[in-house]
Amino acid sequence: MADMEWINAQEAKIPHGKVRTRFAPSPTGYMHVGNLRTALYTYLIARHFDGTFILRIEDTDQGRLVEGAVDVIYKTLRECGLAHDEGPDVGGPVAPYVQTERKPFYKKYAEWLVERGHAYYCFCDKAESEADSGEFDRGDDPCRDLSPEEAAAKLAAGLPCVIRQRIPHEGTTTFHDESFGDITVENATLDDQVLIKRDGLPTYNFANVVDDHMMGITHVVRGSEYLSSAPKYNLLYEGFGWEIPKYVHCAPVMRDQHNKMSKRHGDPSYEDLIAQGFLSEAVVNYIALLGWSPAGELAEQEIFTLEELVQAFQLSGISKSPAIFDIEKLRHFNSVYIRAMAPEAFAAVAAPFIRQAVKNPAIDAAAVAAILQQRTEQLTDIPEKIDFFDALPDYDAELYVHKKSKTDVPGSLEMLKKMLPVFEGLTSWDDEAILAAMTLMAEAEGVKNAKVMWPVRIALAGKAVTPGGAVEIARILGKEESLRRIHLAIEKLEAAV
Repeated sequence: MADMEWINAQEAKIPHGKVRTRFAPSPTGYMHVGNLRTALYTYLIARHFDGTFILRIEDTDQGRLVEGAVDVIYKTLRECGLAHDEGPDVGGPVAPYVQTERKPFYKKYAEWLVERGHAYYCFCDKAESEADSGEFDRGDDPCRDLSPEEAAAKLAAGLPCVIRQRIPHEGTTTFHDESFGDITVENATLDDQVLIKRDGLPTYNFANVVDDHMMGITHVVRGSEYLSSAPKYNLLYEGFGWEIPKYVHCAPVMRDQHNKMSKRHGDPSYEDLIAQGFLSEAVVNYIALLGWSPAGELAEQEIFTLEELVQAFQLSGISKSPAIFDIEKLRHFNSVYIRAMAPEAFAAVAAPFIRQAVKNPAIDAAAVAAILQQRTEQLTDIPEKIDFFDALPDYDAELYVHKKSKTDVPGSLEMLKKMLPVFEGLTSWDDEAILAAMTLMAEAEGVKNAKVMWPVRIALAGKAVTPGGAVEIARILGKEESLRRIHLAIEKLEAAV
């Protein structure tokens, strides 16, 4: 007999009256882009409607669990600004929020579903894997037609069993999805799926429905690969007499026109993207637009803060078509976010990447960051841009030849020889003094500034392309190191002419 006193007590705890969404990941080691998008959409729906965002850990598939994966989930949500209102770490009115801690609940509800005639005990001698999947010809399953007395006798005898959903043989089931509309399937195409396995643990499909109901979930966001399971979910809700939540099935995120993104194929997870030098805010903004688009006056807007996404998010903007992940587009988003950062904030995130290349503590990392900020798309681009600060590279004298600046090797040698004593005589070594020294030289020589600044910059950096010009590089290197490099340049050019 079902424990109706317990069930009624649980039903009384269910919150009602406001939107409630949940992000329910399995702790399998990393947060892939599709998972993060699901978390984001569930968060945006909850916040847009002034509702509740719940984190639930679905760990019933013990074979796939990875140690530390729950911490990865917490860290990712925190870094992305997706603060949950209820969850394992913060509690809530419908705790616990970890599926293995909810194990006793599922069997009680399954037993109630048996009494209601929408499930049955199956004692067939099948392999556990077959019992788990439900892949057998349900028409040949004799347990479906056992009387309650026969089933009770087998249970009393201690025979191992599973509990299966009783799918109607006839008719159709129609469910509604917010993106795909009404979808109807023939019940004859559905199998009597296992709800409770022999070990007493629920299958994913059953635990999912029970937990969503018990937690008062109003909107269920998941991948479109679950569309085929939705009719069975509907039949479970109907079998219990429960209200069906709004389904929001999202089309997959693709690597290209034909292949889904997959960690196995080297596609990046959220953690990979951060390690590759992308900012969390840029990743969140870009992922929001992978399968959703704003409407009305915001239709052309691409850059959104998280709060702006909350205000703009509408279910009607979710696309039925797969979205292709474009790393170059993400680079663009990242560059926009980097340029908009406060200088101090950029210096903080850039510092580890700067120190990969610039080990010399005399070089001010914040000063280097200042010349990088408007020239950086991805933080991992930084080391190769600035390695010259640590050590002057071995470069060719031909770098001094630059058509636009009207410089050549003999002319550069002459200019550096003239600038050297001027630089040596400077009593202050700042942007204003360094710039004035070079512009006055250009004026005295009757040439454009570039004819002075190009050879000075090449002498200081040994590279044709650098973040910052001669003035900034000289100031960051300091007077002593700048003069040393100009001396070396003069020696190099004298050997070349």
